[in-house]
Amino acid sequence: MAAFSATHCRSYSYSHSSSINGGQNQRFSFSSFSRLSVPAKAIRNSHQTVVLMQDVATKVTPVEKETPKEKLKDELLSVTSTKEWDEKAGFDSNENESTVSITVVGASGDLAKKKIFPALFALYYEDCLPKHFTIYGYARSKMTDAELRNMVSKTLTCRIDKRENCSEKMDQFLKRCFYHSGQYDSEENFAQLDKKLKRHEGGRVSNRLFYLSIPPNIFVEAVKCASSSASSGNGWTRVIVEKPFGRDSESSAVLTKSLKQYLTEDQIFRIDHYLGKELVENLSVLRFANLIFEPLWTRQYIRNVQIIFSEDFGTEGRGGYFDNYGIIRDIMQNHLLQILALFAMETPVSLDAEDIRNEKVKVLRSMRPLRLEDVVIGQYKSHSKGGVTYPSYTDDKTVPKDSLTPTFAAAALFIDNARWDGVPFLMKAGKALHNKGAEIRVQFRHVPGNLYNRNFGTDLDRATNELVIRVQPDEAIFLKINNKVPGLGMRLDRSNLNLHYAARYSKEIPDAYERLLLDAIEGERRLFIRSDELDAAWALFTPVLKELEEKKIIPESYPYGSRGPVGAHYLAARYNVRWGDLDIEQ
Repeated sequence: MAAFSATHCRSYSYSHSSSINGGQNQRFSFSSFSRLSVPAKAIRNSHQTVVLMQDVATKVTPVEKETPKEKLKDELLSVTSTKEWDEKAGFDSNENESTVSITVVGASGDLAKKKIFPALFALYYEDCLPKHFTIYGYARSKMTDAELRNMVSKTLTCRIDKRENCSEKMDQFLKRCFYHSGQYDSEENFAQLDKKLKRHEGGRVSNRLFYLSIPPNIFVEAVKCASSSASSGNGWTRVIVEKPFGRDSESSAVLTKSLKQYLTEDQIFRIDHYLGKELVENLSVLRFANLIFEPLWTRQYIRNVQIIFSEDFGTEGRGGYFDNYGIIRDIMQNHLLQILALFAMETPVSLDAEDIRNEKVKVLRSMRPLRLEDVVIGQYKSHSKGGVTYPSYTDDKTVPKDSLTPTFAAAALFIDNARWDGVPFLMKAGKALHNKGAEIRVQFRHVPGNLYNRNFGTDLDRATNELVIRVQPDEAIFLKINNKVPGLGMRLDRSNLNLHYAARYSKEIPDAYERLLLDAIEGERRLFIRSDELDAAWALFTPVLKELEEKKIIPESYPYGSRGPVGAHYLAARYNVRWGDLDIEQ
């Protein structure tokens, strides 16, 4: 999480569009958020939802005897009137001001505890949240406000600079956190939540964000109940939905249709947290703000593009969820394909969200249908190393012993347009591999008539320039160039022009959820996925996914901790490509 000051919460030079009154757009800047005024007429339901899959309910342990400090922290529990709450929270009741109520549905799950609440606190720590805000946890677990605060406090951390006011900011943040227990499909329970929200909103213009950190099979019901019983009466209501958005084109279309019974497209924020990562955000800056790259971003100069994702651990207890989706749905169809679209798109008319998403859709629609022969799948098996035995995928007790779900996949994709015709885009993703990371590798063509070919011998790939954008971990951008080794002879080597973020910037990089939550609050949709974009992505992968399942293709085994199945290397070699992450220099 980067220690960026409040003035750096948003520095876009263009205004943002917010869906108000169920679809009307009003331009505003975030700095004036607390002064935003909206007509007090009745407004139709508008929502934005965030859905995360790991809604692992946790057992809540009773809070031990409170210290005086903790007692003070929970003093707001006894407040019954709006006026009293305002006085204790430091709010001024003013119907011309606005307030934001953020409801984390599924607040007792791992995702909420480990990512959502810490991201919200980080935004508060940096003064990026509006003056008036309230956070509510909503889940089926029985819990008091004090117990929620105790649970949340264990996951909060301050910025790396360890400012002296850290504990004070935590106390202030926790005073804004409350809890309401209820069923996800109960309109009555959401109506009770609505009453509590109104009490905290104190007559101000009410803006509401619902983050659904619950399994996908129940969030439509939750959206329905929130829409009918807990939506804002005079401001906006937004809903954030996270991948996977269905399992194929058909289920995705059903999901979209179901959501649009209660929401407009402008109210739905489909979140892919990879789009919030710093180096992915920097992709368009690197390309469109630097003259040296844009002219080279074509088939004339680029030989291939590789998008690589790897994890050095297996499913370990999450196999039950993962086995229903597999690595292609879990990583490739969303995270990696979104990166590809951002990388390959044409220059947008502006930085407006719709202009950027229009260009991404054009890329996806230009892509050649994925063929089964251009896909390799694998599944990790048990392996012993250094006296330690690592389990196979099917050793996971939550996974069927005869499961054919791939834990690794590699694919060759092509974009049939004037810029990228014939350039292979190779992507691979896998679990239980030799390292953890995500990167984009751009391998340029060989220098025609290179005078120094003899210095590289027969391996011309050693003379190839390569641009590497390391998304995680240890974020960096480096360009591999050929260089003369100092001395009297003519000896060449390949060196890196390296922008290592940790060395260049002293500030910590913000978590992706911070950026995306702030975008959702502001109404900035640049990094969220539009419905036609989602349709185009599923249209690319659905046929091959169905073929894999119908033909019961057996995945190639690879040892836990290895570089993946051998078939991935044959796939790359078919297009005269060598995976860049296998380079001995790396």
